[in-house]
Amino acid sequence: MSKLTHLDDKGEARMVDVTDKAATEREARAEATIRMAPETLNMIVDGEHPKGDVLAVARIAGIMAAKKTHDLIPLCHALNLTSVKVELTPGEDGASVHILTRCKLSGQTGVEMEALTAASVAALTLYDMCKAVDRGMEIASVRLLEKKGGRSGHWVADKSWSGQSSNS
Repeated sequence: MSKLTHLDDKGEARMVDVTDKAATEREARAEATIRMAPETLNMIVDGEHPKGDVLAVARIAGIMAAKKTHDLIPLCHALNLTSVKVELTPGEDGASVHILTRCKLSGQTGVEMEALTAASVAALTLYDMCKAVDRGMEIASVRLLEKKGGRSGHWVADKSWSGQSSNS
């Protein structure tokens, strides 16, 4: 197991020094799911929510969150993101929304936290906008799906998720 990079030799928290790392193209994808009552999903999909286009607001919130990750996570670097995509798709179960995010840049450190933050905040925004009609919503399965670039290369989550991963 690798050592924790955000701890120095004394075990104290630190921001990782990426000064000498080469800038490379990096990309990360993450997902989240928010489960809700079927009636809530129908209201969203049919555009009948009194607050307007809930999915559009959640998409924008996810993009904004990716750009502000360094303000939320104490030891994250401020990154010059070149692309952030947030896709929200009604679940085939009729009672959920699946959120898929992708962040890209050319830089000295990865964008995993930005992709995860985008997915999380998009889900939280859906919750916030719909809580008046469905307080029982559940945000689940926030996880990294893939990362590309950097010294550690390409990583893809195991499709039959069991906490395992594969490196290539």
